[in-house]
Amino acid sequence: MSDRILATGSVLGTGSALNVTTCGFRPRKVKLWNVASGGLCTFEWNKEMPDASAFKEQNHASAQRSFITSNGITPLANGFTIGADTDMNVAGERVYFEAHD
Repeated sequence: MSDRILATGSVLGTGSALNVTTCGFRPRKVKLWNVASGGLCTFEWNKEMPDASAFKEQNHASAQRSFITSNGITPLANGFTIGADTDMNVAGERVYFEAHD
């Protein structure tokens, strides 16, 4: 995959589904990081995956890896939606992102 366009940034979590529209393109791949939510929580999504899904990894006492099918990442025409996952999208906590076209 050749990354023609890359957008990076951060948003404050809301606890509710959150649209990130600063990318300006429909991403083919998105990575998210929340470092304040009881340790590190990461999401990864690509265009072959269903909307609202993600590979999720948490860095708690016992590392957890899972494929979630709701409250994950959904692409938009000009960005993506971060679902209301209680480990990633926590009200007031910073979520860093990287989106690839």
